[in-house]
Amino acid sequence: MGVIEDVYEDLDTDVEFKKFEAAVEDKVEQMGGLADEETAAMLIAHELRDEEADTIADIEPGMNDVKFLGKVTSIGDVRTFERDGEDAEEGRVCNVDVADASGSVRVALWDEMAAAAEEQLEVGQVLRVMGRPKEGYSGLEVSADKVEPDEDAEVDVQVLDTYRVEDLSLGASDVDLVGQVLDTDSVRTFDRDDGSEGRVANLTVGDETGRVRVTLWDDKADLADEFEAGEVVEVGDGYVRERDGDLELHVGDRGTVERVDEDVEYVPETTDIADLKIGETVDIGGGVIETDPVRTFDRDDGSEGQVRNVRIKDETGEIRVALWGDKADRDIDLADRVVFTDVEIQDGWQDDLEASANWRSTVTVLDGGSEATGAAGGTDDRERDGAEAGLGAFADERSGPSDDGSGGESGAGGDGGAAAADAVAAESSGGAATATAAAEEVEFTGTVVQTGDPVVLDDGQRTKSVETDASLRLGEEITVRGAERDGTIDAEDVF
Repeated sequence: MGVIEDVYEDLDTDVEFKKFEAAVEDKVEQMGGLADEETAAMLIAHELRDEEADTIADIEPGMNDVKFLGKVTSIGDVRTFERDGEDAEEGRVCNVDVADASGSVRVALWDEMAAAAEEQLEVGQVLRVMGRPKEGYSGLEVSADKVEPDEDAEVDVQVLDTYRVEDLSLGASDVDLVGQVLDTDSVRTFDRDDGSEGRVANLTVGDETGRVRVTLWDDKADLADEFEAGEVVEVGDGYVRERDGDLELHVGDRGTVERVDEDVEYVPETTDIADLKIGETVDIGGGVIETDPVRTFDRDDGSEGQVRNVRIKDETGEIRVALWGDKADRDIDLADRVVFTDVEIQDGWQDDLEASANWRSTVTVLDGGSEATGAAGGTDDRERDGAEAGLGAFADERSGPSDDGSGGESGAGGDGGAAAADAVAAESSGGAATATAAAEEVEFTGTVVQTGDPVVLDDGQRTKSVETDASLRLGEEITVRGAERDGTIDAEDVF
């Protein structure tokens, strides 16, 4: 065995030996006799190791040229643009989404490659891509220097004509899915690094196999206001991303969401109220036996928040549910049958378990009344007057002085002091943020909607400016802990 074969055997690469040998011979010729075959082989091997990415998830902005394998999941239209200079030729670009089992990345093909992609590429093909990673408008993308189809390679990524929720996998794109609208959120805005304003909103849709959050970006965000819970919609040209361990279906420029005349059944799997434990995030459901009015409060940053409490009952027990932000405005009445998903179970007022429905949660009023309501004896039997709020944010108006001596009702509706308002503001993120009035030490969980100085986090209810040296990416969900001064958190810990 020769020296070229020896180096090749030690190299973990998908490059065929013939191509490796040819590259070594070219290197020897380029160096004009300054390198023998062994030296040239080691140089080529070093280049391949630097360029080879084990998976798409390993690719990061700032890396040198990378080389990876991926399956084509969608092919965009060829777009033209004007280059600088009077005699400059018109440029062309085509964006192609490729994926492997670890994730998906957008590959930008330029000029001749763009034209070839339009004529020759097909969804489902496996490509070997060499290019330069960078942070693009919609996240990570690779500007391709070379693209080659590989008919012999296999990539385990499913490409379907129509998806169900259970079919979704990380990296899938060009996804068409029909589902029932379970919940909608209002449009939120954020500032991008380039100074432009971004917009985002969410729908939650479900079918007989499960549910998924649909994230609508920029101009598509307004679609969230066009639909109501119970309607059936078709999401077109979506792409799957992961957030906090859960898959989400995203809709960008090419995506659509349209109302369709189809029957889709969503059957939630809920946890019995009697089996709930503090700290769990679960789905619960039951009949509404009590509703309280919406209450408002002032957050630490001066903005106004709101909360509303309802009490539900199933065959095993009952529990109070606190609805924060826009969810407090949901049309929920006595005897409605309601399902709450992704609610956090907390230690509430008078040691009673309570559920917090924050920005991640969904609130779905199902058709028909609930038999559980009658079994509960109704609101009158419980002698409730609607004054009690959930999660300990407000004390009972009928109670005596609180343990800390502040007395009376705390929170937005009464005369409790700043400490009570701080407690409400901290609870409004569904337990993600806590505050200690004396030290002003806070912990806040949110999504990065602006990088740089400062970083801006959004938890769906409010935004926070954060001073940190940590390297963060747009769309990443993090938790920061540190002292808050003048509305900005000086982060000591980022995780």
